[in-house]
Amino acid sequence: MKSYKTNRRNFIKTTVAGTAIGSLGLWNNQAAQAAETGKRQLKIAGYGYDRVRPIMDGKVGIENTEVIFDIESIYNVNNYAFGPEQKYEVTEIGLIPFIRKYVNEDFRSYTLIPVFISRTFRHRNIFVHVDSGIEKPEDLSGKRVGTPSYAFSANTWIRGFLLDQYGVKADEMQWIETTDSSDGVKLSPKLNRHFLPDDFPIVKGPPGIDESELILSGGCDALITAITPKAFMDDNPKIKQLFPDVRAVEQDYYRKTRLFPIMHAVAIRADVVKANPELPKQVFQMYSKAKQQAYANLTDLTALFVTLPWAAQDIDNTRKLMGKNFWPYGIDENRGELEVVMRYCYEQGLVKRQMKFEELFHPSTMELKEDTV
Repeated sequence: MKSYKTNRRNFIKTTVAGTAIGSLGLWNNQAAQAAETGKRQLKIAGYGYDRVRPIMDGKVGIENTEVIFDIESIYNVNNYAFGPEQKYEVTEIGLIPFIRKYVNEDFRSYTLIPVFISRTFRHRNIFVHVDSGIEKPEDLSGKRVGTPSYAFSANTWIRGFLLDQYGVKADEMQWIETTDSSDGVKLSPKLNRHFLPDDFPIVKGPPGIDESELILSGGCDALITAITPKAFMDDNPKIKQLFPDVRAVEQDYYRKTRLFPIMHAVAIRADVVKANPELPKQVFQMYSKAKQQAYANLTDLTALFVTLPWAAQDIDNTRKLMGKNFWPYGIDENRGELEVVMRYCYEQGLVKRQMKFEELFHPSTMELKEDTV
């Protein structure tokens, strides 16, 4: 983990000896500090994307606020948010894990704002054994599909488009959850049945075998997973992507659906919002301004800020397809994705009841719009 402050280098953590500081107590302590310094502290966590770099560097912030940005993986931020510590006032968070906690466990410690900080088209995440006979999506029916986790957000989107675009149903595939992951992430040893029918075709894989080893050994025919399997990264000739031209098929998917899949959102701790009702709007605006700077860096041809020779051509082609603000924040601009992901979560047995996405977001953010880009 790496920490960034907007106005000084060294991060001084405030502690109270012998006392377990709760979330509200920590915020009150920071409020007292703000009374002395004239600035409150706001601790934020997430990946160090180009679209948050201006926040990390202090070029974009919130008035009278000292922003501390910690680089954390999605695994860590989810664990912090859903666990007892809840150390961050503002955090990147997995959208589908948040939905599941909210619906299944009445989780209300954080509320979302419509900043969708991580998005990825997921056609690239279907891999097949070259001898499996799988040449098109429809061929997945009846096949054995390995994955480190049925509930991965990426898998949810993939199952969704397989059904919506190709008519392939999740229960027509034989799911194998591996006990290990080739990226080294620790997986739960238990098979989570979620809210699936008792006869849903899912089993736990052999002990100590990750998804790469499973497909190379012939233990499954295909992989559907959020990560890029080690076997594929190693250029093993036995594994290939289902779609030979991933960019073309993902662009065609966008043309047909106008969906840009959302992986992660931004959440604010509920006690902090209660004490600072204007904070959701301020945080939304901060993230939006940071993203505008990332856009500017992509289009500045005087010196390339991005380590890609044809970045200018790529952003021009992207805007022709997806519009000038191709990574939009706000409810209205993302209504299609939000409605679809709520449907997917229910249809695929990830939540126990169906609900509207509006409940997940702080009411003050429902009408927020970005400035023209």
